[in-house]
Amino acid sequence: MIQAFGLTSNSRKGVPPAVDDLSFEARAGRVTALLGAQGAGKTTALRLMLELQQGRGVTYFRGRPLHRIAHPSREVGVLLGDVPGHPARTVRGHLRMLCAAAGVPVRRADEVLEVVGLVSLRDERLGTLSRGMDRRLGLACALLPDPHTLVLDDPADELSTRECHWLHGMLRAHASQGGTVLFTTSDPKEAARASDRVVTLEKGTLVADQEAADFARTRLRPRVAVRTPHAARLAALLAKEARASQRSVEVVREGGNRLSVYGSTCADVGETAFRYGVLVHQLADEIGDMGPGAGESPAETPGASEGAHPDVGPTEQEHTGPPASGTSGRPVGTVEGKDRLPAAARSAGTLKAVEPLSPLPPPISVRSAPSPLRPLRYELRRAAGVGTGFLIGAAVLVTSALAAVLLARIGHTPQHRLLAAWPREMPLPPAALGAGLLGALAFGDEFRHPALATDRGTVPRRLGLLAAKLVVTGAAALLLAFLTVGCDAEALYLVYGRELAEVPDDWMSLSASWLGLMVGCAWAGVLAAGVFRSTTAGLAVVVAVPVLVVPLAQKVLEGAAVRTAAAGLPARLREVFLLQWPFGGERYLSAVARVVAQPVGGALTLSLMALLCAYVLTTLRSRVR
Repeated sequence: MIQAFGLTSNSRKGVPPAVDDLSFEARAGRVTALLGAQGAGKTTALRLMLELQQGRGVTYFRGRPLHRIAHPSREVGVLLGDVPGHPARTVRGHLRMLCAAAGVPVRRADEVLEVVGLVSLRDERLGTLSRGMDRRLGLACALLPDPHTLVLDDPADELSTRECHWLHGMLRAHASQGGTVLFTTSDPKEAARASDRVVTLEKGTLVADQEAADFARTRLRPRVAVRTPHAARLAALLAKEARASQRSVEVVREGGNRLSVYGSTCADVGETAFRYGVLVHQLADEIGDMGPGAGESPAETPGASEGAHPDVGPTEQEHTGPPASGTSGRPVGTVEGKDRLPAAARSAGTLKAVEPLSPLPPPISVRSAPSPLRPLRYELRRAAGVGTGFLIGAAVLVTSALAAVLLARIGHTPQHRLLAAWPREMPLPPAALGAGLLGALAFGDEFRHPALATDRGTVPRRLGLLAAKLVVTGAAALLLAFLTVGCDAEALYLVYGRELAEVPDDWMSLSASWLGLMVGCAWAGVLAAGVFRSTTAGLAVVVAVPVLVVPLAQKVLEGAAVRTAAAGLPARLREVFLLQWPFGGERYLSAVARVVAQPVGGALTLSLMALLCAYVLTTLRSRVR
């Protein structure tokens, strides 16, 4: 059950809030439609309910606000807009990645694919799916953790009539099993056809909260559908008799041989046709959503205009019929002002204690999403689910091999730089740039899709996820480092022979420096992308280390005081750590110190420390909020 009390969005200067003091209920076992024209505030209301947007109010999902639920995706399944995901990822791979994030068995992906009818398309790429298949995948993502509540924003948008019927059947099936379903729509026909209760919004405020049958009776005008080859003649006869008997009858020519007669009955229309000998092929009563435009959006229906519907009366927004007693001209079911909360809270047993809301509802804060329940498994599936990383690795290997051969032909390049394809004119070798790009892409799916909790939408900032990303990108950087040196050595051997492919004498310290450079670039990309929420910023930080930070560090180290302090640093380190590393461990410590003492190594170490501190600070700040 969903209970929303006093939802109010933050207003901007001179612009009223998109949602103003909205309160309503969506009961379990029923389908509730949130109806409103474009710009009525439907999407904003959902974002306030899901704590994706700051504002005021409170929303309870089975008696608890979303931030008090340990794993929100298992309580609320959400579909907002298109299904976000990497276009190159397969349907099954996308769902398996979300299984690791939600902590459900991987077989659940195949189960929901069968439920939504996508088994035959499980190996298709997300970028190739049609609109209908995209909607099916979105519903599969929402159903993946088996949530009690479904919250869908205009799920039938741009769907065909057949797809709409399938979607509404799925929502009805979920509600019949005791779940709660809330969806938004701008089509009154769809709201009356697919829901049990209709909540109508206009300019961000509640104007009606009705049962679907009452909504159809008051908002969707009943009519008589007539099909006859003499449509023009019959229309004129019906209008003539209506004027003679002083009755209010409206006859609308739907096109071809079809008429819609408002304000009359099948008996009256049939008697008129019989008296004048007009042949009739069809004569039936219809209510709003039963006509030929059923399932179409207002923009697709002939004669429709924005914010209105052809089956809604011309004075519908002013008055839809005689007002009920005590409603002051508002549609049946409307709740006024401060009476909304007591009316919603009167249902016994839904909440143990509901405090009366103050005139100013409590603020809604955007809170960070929880980390994935299986972060390492999630990160492995995320990284291996698309071919981007493999393409980057292949491009790096080819570029490095070609660069090594070219540098050997030109000459004047030391052997260790030749194996790394690192000319003196370049700040970083191609392999280091590739490692940095792999690290910067590590947060790409979180920017595109809130994969860690599909109902929250915030960029994940949890140390468990960060550790998983650092482990995976570090392993990828090490593998790329070994492959790069091996491919460069093999290319040099094939072109120039064994002389240029020999291993340097100090290969151990050079290998440590090379591996440290690769892993450092990859981690710098990960941390920068997580801090700045941008893949481009992550790669920019990797390039900025040798271009900006290294010259600055060199300038600082050139000072006399720094040189004097650094002169005796190795001896002091040996004296301090000799007793703590009894089995010759000081050699490894000295090797690490030499790597860090190098300009690029020192600058990269400082950059990593700064980025890590910034990441931790942003994480703590999000937790405090």
